[in-house]
Amino acid sequence: MTRTLRTIAVAFAAVAAATLVAPSALAQGDQQRLVNAAEVTLGNFMRDPEMTWLQRNFGRARAVLIAPEIVKAGFIFGGSGGRAVLFAKEGGYWRGPAFYTMATGSVGFQAGVSVSEMITLVMTEKGMNSMLAANFKLGGDASVAAGPVGVGAKSDVVADMIAFTRAKGVYGGLNLDGTLVNLSDDWNRAFYSKPVQPIDIFVRGTVSNPNADRLRGEIAKAASGAR
Repeated sequence: MTRTLRTIAVAFAAVAAATLVAPSALAQGDQQRLVNAAEVTLGNFMRDPEMTWLQRNFGRARAVLIAPEIVKAGFIFGGSGGRAVLFAKEGGYWRGPAFYTMATGSVGFQAGVSVSEMITLVMTEKGMNSMLAANFKLGGDASVAAGPVGVGAKSDVVADMIAFTRAKGVYGGLNLDGTLVNLSDDWNRAFYSKPVQPIDIFVRGTVSNPNADRLRGEIAKAASGAR
C-alpha cells in the first residue's frame, strides 16, 4: 500500500470511529455540540439563495433531519457517515431532538475526504414512521429524492424524504440511496438523562430538554416562513 493510500485509509478509519461508533458512556456535552452545530447548519441553509425550494417548502415538512457533518472518505471502496438530529411537528408544535447515525457504503473511483452538511425534509407519514423505527434504509423503507436547488428549482418533487446537501458552495454530490439510518440510543439517553424512544419524544411528548429550545425555535420560525 502506497503512502497516499495509507493516509486515506487512516483518515477514513478516524472518521468512522468519530462519527459512527459511539462509546457506551457519553457526556451530554457531545449531544449539545451536535445540537449547536445543527443550529448553524439550519441558518446556513435558510440564508442560502440557492435553497429557495427548501425555504419555501419547509413548512410542509412532517419532520426535519439535520446533519451538520456528513463525511465522505475512501479510495475505490468508500462511504459516508455522520450524526444527525431529528425534530418533528406534532399538534402544531415542534418536538425533539432525537439523535441518529447515518452510514452508507459505495464502490467507485473516489479519493480524499470531503465534508457536507445536510438537511432532509420528511414529507410523508410513511417517512415519519420510518424515523420512529430503530433503524431503516433510505430508498428502501422510505423513498428519498435530491432536493432541487437554484432560484428556478421545480416544485414537483415527490418522495417520502427530500435531502439537500451543501459542501463549500457545491450542492448535492451525495447519493443517499441505501443509507442506513440508526437510532442512537446512547446519545438519546445521555441527552434526556434516561432511556427514551422516538415515540416518547415525538408522539407522547413525555420528555424534553430546554437545551434544544433555541434550535427548536429556529425550526418553528423556518417552518412559518419568517425571515
